[in-house]
Amino acid sequence: MKETESVSRRKFIGTSAIAGAAASFPYVARGEALQSDTIRVAAIGLGGRGTGAITQILDAPMDLEKNKNLRCKTKLVAIADAFPEKSANKIAAMKKKYGEDRIDVEGRIFGGLDGYKQAINEDVDMVVIATPPGFKPQQFEYAINQGKKVFMEKPVASDVTGIRRVLASAKKAKEKGLTVGIGLQRRHEERYIDCVKQLQDGVIGDINMLRVYWNGNSIWHRGKQPGMTEMEYQVNNWYHFTWASGDQICEQHIHNLDAGCWIKGMYPIKANGMGGSEMRMGGDRKLSQIFDHTFVEYTFPDGTKMFSQGRHLKGGWSHVAEYAHGSKGTCKVASHIEPFAGDPIRIRGAGGGHYQEQKDLIEALHKGEYYNEAEYGAMSTFTAILGREACYSGKEIIADDLMKKGRDYAPGIDDYTWDSAPPVAPDEKGEYPVPAPGVYRPFA
Repeated sequence: MKETESVSRRKFIGTSAIAGAAASFPYVARGEALQSDTIRVAAIGLGGRGTGAITQILDAPMDLEKNKNLRCKTKLVAIADAFPEKSANKIAAMKKKYGEDRIDVEGRIFGGLDGYKQAINEDVDMVVIATPPGFKPQQFEYAINQGKKVFMEKPVASDVTGIRRVLASAKKAKEKGLTVGIGLQRRHEERYIDCVKQLQDGVIGDINMLRVYWNGNSIWHRGKQPGMTEMEYQVNNWYHFTWASGDQICEQHIHNLDAGCWIKGMYPIKANGMGGSEMRMGGDRKLSQIFDHTFVEYTFPDGTKMFSQGRHLKGGWSHVAEYAHGSKGTCKVASHIEPFAGDPIRIRGAGGGHYQEQKDLIEALHKGEYYNEAEYGAMSTFTAILGREACYSGKEIIADDLMKKGRDYAPGIDDYTWDSAPPVAPDEKGEYPVPAPGVYRPFA
């Protein structure tokens, strides 16, 4: 295989990755300047991904100073987590690695469902939001209203109401010049950037079909602890409730769907699909209400189809990848291109997107550069929701209709407390409702 010249990461992120994905927020030369060389960070959600993001944010300045002569610092100064007692060991480990001067959170660790407000209100420059998707829209909105820069993990919402809220906050962030990073890390990986550019430049001709996969193993479940309210139980097991996670197609498969939309430079206008919950938690509906398999046929405005597989199945075929098929060849995205005529082309460039996205964000903040990834984060999340609603209902769903009339999965979520009744409840058998295709209604 021959290798090709890679494209500038910053240049491509700033143009094709945003403007080319139908976003209305182009790259802007200057953003709001930092007041010092130290970025003070608040972490909202210190689970696995939240801890990972914070670690990468703390590590990034070392590489930037070494490779780009950019002197900068990052410091964790506040934490909010629904269950703050779980954070103790993680905080101790970070203090041991980075020192107490960079992990300075004493007296600024907040719990409960509204602790994010207290953390954001602290003297911080940037907020890292890594909570369950259902809670992100109001947390993002609050951070932007308080004038904070934001890094928010994907997906950015679990329902259409949340998507509309994120889009409104994204617009406000643009008006304020507040940089927003979204955890769709493929868009920051050299191998993806290089490959997508070649595909958009026509290396395999007109792209007429995409295939995307996130087929994996089973996922975690935490039992109900003594004394827990139903709300505490569901938040602690958030992945298993659609109002909190958006289902597997949103929580994990969004990466592959986002890559497909990025390649096409557009979003689907409709979708039909099928799916169900057969093997999830051994078929025990007392533990989970989400699907364990989905299949979606998306249609783009130009008629191109994108076929999507998402699954959790222990012992099944595991495969996480994206493929493009064109008039002049095929491509396994970020791996290799196979023209119908000529030699295969190996895609060059590093992976490591989780780390690279933080390096790009920290560098932009210190240079006073601005970018806003919130719109494509919202629209790729909406694409996942579109597919989910097609699978849940068994119907063909028009994207515009869903954006206007999609269900609100967690009405009144801003006011939830541990004593609130969750949006779903178990029946007299202790079983949670699982959407039934042909019966489920996707619109409010």
